[in-house]
Amino acid sequence: MRVIGLDIGSRTIKRVILEDGELVDHRVLPGTHDPLAVCDELLAGHEADRVVATGYGRRLFAEHREADVITEIRAVALGVRHVHPTAGSLLDIGGQDTKVISIRSDGQVGKFEMNDRCAAGTGRFLEVMATALSYTMEEFVRAGLEAPRAQAINAMCTVFAESEVISATARGVDRAAMARGLHEAVTRRALAMLRRLELREDIVFCGGGALNGCLRRFLSEELGREVHVPSQPQILAALGAALSVTRGVEPAAAG
Repeated sequence: MRVIGLDIGSRTIKRVILEDGELVDHRVLPGTHDPLAVCDELLAGHEADRVVATGYGRRLFAEHREADVITEIRAVALGVRHVHPTAGSLLDIGGQDTKVISIRSDGQVGKFEMNDRCAAGTGRFLEVMATALSYTMEEFVRAGLEAPRAQAINAMCTVFAESEVISATARGVDRAAMARGLHEAVTRRALAMLRRLELREDIVFCGGGALNGCLRRFLSEELGREVHVPSQPQILAALGAALSVTRGVEPAAAG
């Protein structure tokens, strides 16, 4: 059986292909103003018995294409548990939201929390701050890792934080220190969400935010334990969407 999972996120769109339950292909593309066109590009030339969509754009896709849908919470938990069977807690920092999920011993979703009302503490937040400091994202992460001290950032609202960063730059505050301070602020916000759940071993960090080495290091240091990052942290929700068919977790029909 061939199943395609799509995670239609706010910043990127991910596609995985499972053949008899085995991952045979995956691809990630930037999102645009026309997510359906990006999905069509990802699906071009690929036939499947089932297509399952998750993410912000899942309903839009299912309205215009033949597909089932599944929530991001269920999808990412399935994907994480597949690649890391002992996962007990997960942190997913995406482009526009942050999710924390506790996974029960039977593999089912326990408690979860999701910040999707604003971009504070998300990938988009860090992108805006990097631009405000005239860094590329790679330079921004490296500066955060190498800075000997952090400049405290008080605002976490993207608009107010950008204004604070610009004002600090005008006062001559070291921008590497601000890069470290911003990464520390995002880490504290993520940890506060995690600690409102029952932290279970192992802790898995996924989503696009998991590609950020500064966040990975700060999270591990603050927790005092290893934070596991899968080899392809961006595709786990898409993987879980596809796995929902083969694992007997039936996705909802469109509509």
